[in-house]
Amino acid sequence: MTGPEGEQTKAEEFEELRPLLFSIAYRILGSVSEAEDAVSETWLRYQATETQPTSVKAFLSAVVTRISIDVLRSARVRREQYVGPWFPEPLLTDPYQDPERSAELADSVSMAALLLLERLSPLERAVFVLREVFGFGFGEVATAVGRSEAACRQLAARARRHMDAGRPRFEADRRERDRLAARFFEALREGDVDNLRDLLAADVEMVGDGGGKAPQWARGISGAENVARVLTSMLPPMVRIEVSWQPQQVNGQPGAVFRDRDGKVLNTWALDISDGRIQAIRTVLNPDKLAHVGPVADAWAVLREATQARRSGD
Repeated sequence: MTGPEGEQTKAEEFEELRPLLFSIAYRILGSVSEAEDAVSETWLRYQATETQPTSVKAFLSAVVTRISIDVLRSARVRREQYVGPWFPEPLLTDPYQDPERSAELADSVSMAALLLLERLSPLERAVFVLREVFGFGFGEVATAVGRSEAACRQLAARARRHMDAGRPRFEADRRERDRLAARFFEALREGDVDNLRDLLAADVEMVGDGGGKAPQWARGISGAENVARVLTSMLPPMVRIEVSWQPQQVNGQPGAVFRDRDGKVLNTWALDISDGRIQAIRTVLNPDKLAHVGPVADAWAVLREATQARRSGD
């Protein structure tokens, strides 16, 4: 609905910018639920604003950034006390669309990138996201984080150094990466140990985030031989109890969503691919991190049933 002179209402302006606001918040927080809460709080503050900002985009981006920084500061303490490895909440679809920069946006939301961002301070992280991912000017970044432009330039430079140091030396072509992932899931379906081993980097790691609330099927398995054999021994009993998986982009990277026989979400996998091999398989099993994907399965019950199926099949 528009005003008497055809101007957009606050609600319409906000809804147009909601995808951008969520995408900023998610990259700062690594949590779908916390990002959604930050966006909701941003709307409440915008509603309460009596004066119309010169740039609604700049104003709302600054508000959601400040909220996200505050949330991240408190969340970091919880993450330090987290049981087992901490991974971001899986994101199946990034609502912010920019066809010209789709590849860069997808890479910036990958599990690997978000885990690198975890090493930055909240201010460095926010500055990096606004400047390097979304291309905000340093004046806008400075307003958003409450620091001078000079300070923001230093924060951005420091963040870039940290991010560049942690990135793989050889990035995978997106089409090559998708083809390799398709071969991986086909070999997984067929239980082909040799093919799986050939697709895995020699030092591949399979790691799971259960948060102490789900079985740690992949707490930390290293090496192509070990990972291939674990996968081919784990999957047959799962198939027998009608666990299925659907290849799916997870955090902008090849992955899959696993479901029980009732279609409830069991876990997600994200594949980290570079230099023509799968470097890491990151699984999220913590039910608290899967609720936004759909109804969540009882992973412990599935594991018990799979264990019985394996014994009966031996």
